[in-house]
Amino acid sequence: MGETFILIIFAVSGIIIGGILTGTIMNRSLERKRDSLLKEAMEKAEVVRKEKILQAKEKFLQLKGEHEKYIHEKNEELARNENRLKQKEGSLNQKMEELAKKQKENVTIKQNLSQQLEIINKKQSDLDKALKIQVDKLEAISSLSAVEAKGQLIETLKEEAKSEAIVQVKDIIDEARLTANTEAKKIIIETIQRTASEHAIENTVSVFNIESEEIKGRIIGREGRNIRTLESLTGVEIIIDDSPDAIILSGFDPVRREIARLSLHKLVTDGRIHPARIEEVVAKTRKQLEQEIIETGKRITIDLGIHNMHHELVRMIGKMKYRSSYGQNLLQHSIEVAKLSATMAAELGLNPKLAKRAGLLHDIGKVPDNEPDLPHAILGMKTAEKFKEKPEIINAIGAHHDEMEMNNLISPIVQVCDAISGARPGARREVVEAYIERLKHLEELALSYPGVVKTFAIQAGRELRVIVGADKVTDVEANQLSFDLSKKIQSEMTYPGQIKITVIRETRAVSYAK
Repeated sequence: MGETFILIIFAVSGIIIGGILTGTIMNRSLERKRDSLLKEAMEKAEVVRKEKILQAKEKFLQLKGEHEKYIHEKNEELARNENRLKQKEGSLNQKMEELAKKQKENVTIKQNLSQQLEIINKKQSDLDKALKIQVDKLEAISSLSAVEAKGQLIETLKEEAKSEAIVQVKDIIDEARLTANTEAKKIIIETIQRTASEHAIENTVSVFNIESEEIKGRIIGREGRNIRTLESLTGVEIIIDDSPDAIILSGFDPVRREIARLSLHKLVTDGRIHPARIEEVVAKTRKQLEQEIIETGKRITIDLGIHNMHHELVRMIGKMKYRSSYGQNLLQHSIEVAKLSATMAAELGLNPKLAKRAGLLHDIGKVPDNEPDLPHAILGMKTAEKFKEKPEIINAIGAHHDEMEMNNLISPIVQVCDAISGARPGARREVVEAYIERLKHLEELALSYPGVVKTFAIQAGRELRVIVGADKVTDVEANQLSFDLSKKIQSEMTYPGQIKITVIRETRAVSYAK
């Protein structure tokens, strides 16, 4: 028991001593580790301190360099400003010297002028005395005072001035007349060129095409009853001959021919052709054509910008589509006259809308439902007066063929434009041949020059295009050819307006890839 207790005491003592030793050893180890960490931290702090000192020195040196550079730049700028100030000071000193010199010169000039003025005044006084002596002598010789002599001189000058003025006025009037003729021609030519239109010659026959000879027999009908019915209802002669696949409708009235043509088209399309059906179709076609005439008149007035026209006049304008004058379609002719009149009126500073209206209505007397024995101009004037048109338009319609006196400037414009439209190349039958011959002569004239390959007269003869060989004519020769052609055409031909000559020279390189 005692031994066990002793062992326990020894064991406890050993444990206590071991714990004390262990704690001592651990404390020493911690102290050594702490010393090591502290030493390492001190070394790092020293390195950082040295780096910061180096950075601070570098920053200081950088700022010092920038400051020295700034100071240097400021010194240079101050030096430059100082130089400029010295230059300005020198310039001002020079100018002050020049100004002082000029002031001295001005004083000298003033003194000289004063002396010369005194001399001039003295001479003027001597001249006045001499003049008075001469005037007194002249009055004694002529027995006239100076006032009376001046009056006679003025009268003589007045007479001479009046004579010269009369001569100048005459020259001005003659020149104005020549200028007026030139300007009038220029306006007419420009109006013609700006209003281009196509023309088609109206005939007294229409051709109705059919698909087969069988339809001809059906149109003729049993013993010709169908064709007789159609002729009696439309007033058109229907010619059925040996012409293949065609029937000819002949009649002087285009409205009747159009009714017959449309009726035939409906009958052939429908297939039912007999007298009762023919009467029904012709009646419907006549109403349809009447409505189409009204619509045509409305469309034409809208297109031309003409408003507030009586509906009966609108219907008569539409009816012009089926009338012709010397082979020229009356509606196309009237539209062209309206456009020409508006253009010419605008060039002359007049009312273009009024002129356009008068131009469109100028031949309205050719399309009345009843045709009394009156000239169409007078009949058209009465029609326009009936439907409350303006006096200028009424006078222009009545006077465009000189049946009455013109009383405003619109009337001669309409008359001139009517003549222009009728005289256009190709508009009416009598001038077609001369027009074609002129174009042929124009092309032949250009072909007579060496190097010319082809010629084309285009735009109704207003332009001549000449194609030359690139190997035969140079660019300079092409310009000369254009000039020579213009001079030759002017000297050898008569034509309205002007002709543009265009010479075309081109080089073509052609090759083939195989």
